[in-house]
Amino acid sequence: MTLLLCVFAFLFGSIPWGYLIGKMKGVDLKTRGSGNIGTTNVMRVIGKKEALYTLLLDISKGFIPVFILKLFPQYSNNFTVLGIVGFLAIAGHCFTPFLKFKGGKGVATSLGVLLAYVPLAGLITIVLWILIVKITKISSVGALISFALVPLNVYFLGYSQEILIFTAMFTIIIYSRHISNIKRLFSGTEPRIGK
Repeated sequence: MTLLLCVFAFLFGSIPWGYLIGKMKGVDLKTRGSGNIGTTNVMRVIGKKEALYTLLLDISKGFIPVFILKLFPQYSNNFTVLGIVGFLAIAGHCFTPFLKFKGGKGVATSLGVLLAYVPLAGLITIVLWILIVKITKISSVGALISFALVPLNVYFLGYSQEILIFTAMFTIIIYSRHISNIKRLFSGTEPRIGK
């Protein structure tokens, strides 16, 4: 049962919604804009409405597997299994087998995982992400700062050590997927939203 749920989480997380939405519009996101299949590139290349669809669908990829698992009494308080399933959903998005293991950066899917795994910390992260993006107009800055604060939020909210470990892992995967963005931020070449 646990193995089946883990496989489901990875494959469900692997659905490349941004890429599919692009294809429906006659656009190959892998060759346009930043080449990423996530919300920011969808907004730059296609439009705001399609970007919103991508955002919500990518959030659902993280939220649904963890939420479903929590419905089972034997898993509802097993934060290790819940954390593994959440991590696999994020990994599926970042390394989707449907696109030769080249996926998105994991931000929206991670937000979905957090909302199901640690709802209050997830809500705080979303609010911080939105505020930082509004202020800086740089999507990557919002992601990097809000996720850097996730383990701190989890710690101060009094969640367990295992939850702290898994949320730190979510942050690590986000940072590993934003290495190129970090380099551009330091060089001053990271594009702003709308540019």
